Amino acid sequence: MRTYRLIFFIFGLTTALASAQQLSSDEVKGVIERVREKRVNAPDVQADFQEERMIHLMNKPISASGHVWFGAPNKFRREVRGNAPSVTVSDGTQLWIHYPNFNSAEHYSLGKHSPIDAALAAVNTALNLENVENSFQIAGSKTNNGYELQLLPRTQSMKRIFQRFDLRMNSDLLVSRTEMLQPNGDRVVTIYSNQSRGTITASTFEFKPPPGTEVTTPLGR
Repeated sequence: MRTYRLIFFIFGLTTALASAQQLSSDEVKGVIERVREKRVNAPDVQADFQEERMIHLMNKPISASGHVWFGAPNKFRREVRGNAPSVTVSDGTQLWIHYPNFNSAEHYSLGKHSPIDAALAAVNTALNLENVENSFQIAGSKTNNGYELQLLPRTQSMKRIFQRFDLRMNSDLLVSRTEMLQPNGDRVVTIYSNQSRGTITASTFEFKPPPGTEVTTPLGR
């Protein structure tokens, strides 16, 4: 459950291919290569987001909004605002989740072949599109405003994280909407806006618990 919750904290995806023009395998590879070229020149991205989590055991979706910063290949910061704020930060080796309302924080050490590592690797591969062909079967389509890709995991380890991972990109090849479908039927849909490329300071991906914060290590040190 903690692994799935962490996935929800990080990223999401969507489908909606009704009016889209299907792409051939070579055309999909071309789109992926263009995304990689853009990220070589501008590896940092940030955006506002609106998110809904549809959990099969709950009657109403859980809504959240905030801002996300991403530094390739595996650094990110995600701030959820509102009545239940949280800050999720990773520098690629450490992951922190801070809950200001409860003066508490969870700390995870990465790189120890834990379920958290597997979940983050799966999501990062899908979003970065780095070596994505090795992990996913990919279908794509051209829309009026950009592209949509549908990613189906190839391996059992990936399938335990999610059943399908779809993303919509605008004409500038920035992610505008995403959807993630979990094996248990839970679904996360995230809409991104005000996306921008530009260098993000290294301190954005650093975190130090405020004084008085109760720190736990759910997976051990």
